[in-house]
Amino acid sequence: MTTTTTPTRRITAAMAMAEAIAIEMRKSDEVFVMGEDVGPYGGIFGSTTGLYDEFGPDRVIDTPISETGFIGAGIGAAVEGMRPVVELMFIDFYGVAMDQITNHMAKIHYESGGEVNVPMVLMSATGAGYSDAAQHSQSLWGTFAHLPGLKVVIPSNPYDSKGLMASAIQDDNPVLYLFHKGAQGLVWMKKNPRSIAEVPEEGFTVPIGKAAVAREGTDVTIVTVSLSVQHSLDVAEQLAGEGISVEVVDLRSLVPLDREAVLNSVAKTGRLLVVDEDYRSFGMSGEMAAIIAETDPTMLKRPMKRLAEPDVPIPYARSLEYAVLPTPDKIAAAVRDLMS
Repeated sequence: MTTTTTPTRRITAAMAMAEAIAIEMRKSDEVFVMGEDVGPYGGIFGSTTGLYDEFGPDRVIDTPISETGFIGAGIGAAVEGMRPVVELMFIDFYGVAMDQITNHMAKIHYESGGEVNVPMVLMSATGAGYSDAAQHSQSLWGTFAHLPGLKVVIPSNPYDSKGLMASAIQDDNPVLYLFHKGAQGLVWMKKNPRSIAEVPEEGFTVPIGKAAVAREGTDVTIVTVSLSVQHSLDVAEQLAGEGISVEVVDLRSLVPLDREAVLNSVAKTGRLLVVDEDYRSFGMSGEMAAIIAETDPTMLKRPMKRLAEPDVPIPYARSLEYAVLPTPDKIAAAVRDLMS
């Protein structure tokens, strides 16, 4: 019996994203990329590196600094049968194109009675920790998950970065693909070692709307996304030495949301910590609380905890910035408190 294995290499999440886009572009001429600095520069966070050299300026299009214009152009291309991958450099910039995203990209399918699809990926950088200040550091996935019509995916590692990008491009719905700057594996940014990992060379998909148990445990469940998954895994390894068994659930998508994965984990551990690098109020952490409360609050041995950014603009000063972020030390302290 002959056993075959899929070749893998250790690559960064940024490389994995670009690789997934390239594979989909080779498969279909309908797939193209546009945005600010996505061409020869390769995207300021590496998400389009190498695409311009292979596909040229007709399919990897550098745009003017006009988010309303090029996101609108992407929507128009999508409703005409193309599959654009549009990069919004920072998610904070959505404000200048809010009408295009929330009233057109998200609603055309509904308003057409299901006759018109918008198979478009809007990818954007999120996250703080680099003194980028109040207008370049937000995550905001809760904002978009709250608005109907968009799928919202948030990879935490290179494998999912590639698989979720492929799924997003192939999807007939508009998908918001959010990647954390600190999880890209870029050499010029402080990074977690988990941002470089084994990824198959061939194309593959990761299902949108299916959470992953990133680490199994029996004492406490941490539910989280993005860079906080990497931090939570680091904390889980640390606390294992103290006899605390932490299960880490990586949601991977907020829309659709894998509620069953959350309930199954909390039913096993009886303790829940939600870690969210988005604002605390009206967001992901509150949604997790509602899921437990509406299903069976008696599954909790202790009241759940939420570790999220306070409802303040993200500061520029490094000391103040880290004071509001859900850092590993804060995650560890919250878990210990749940076990006390």
